[in-house]
Amino acid sequence: VQLQASGGGLVQAGGSLRLSCVVSGSIFNNNLMIMNWYRQCPGKQRELVAAITSGGRTNYADSVKGRFTISRDNAKNTAYLQMSSLRPEDTAVYYCNILIGGYTQYGQGTQVTVSS
Repeated sequence: VQLQASGGGLVQAGGSLRLSCVVSGSIFNNNLMIMNWYRQCPGKQRELVAAITSGGRTNYADSVKGRFTISRDNAKNTAYLQMSSLRPEDTAVYYCNILIGGYTQYGQGTQVTVSS
């Protein structure tokens, strides 16, 4: 199983970015697959930003509620993270992650830099 994240970049404060994560390979029980976005800010531990179940149930970190929206296309095994009203403190490496039962895997990160 491979996870390929894309969409990061440099944006000014108040701007928007959309991250994508494509999951490829043999996935069993993808109806049980939870897709997550984590981030690791400079000097901090990796934190969960948003999560979505195959049924569309979502969960967000308090710091991004109302600004970020996670979505997914189950047919394409793809997750998205729409980020709006970006702030300098959102600067981080963003990682997509899947969780299926006891199995979890991260993709490579994509850098998001928000300038003030």
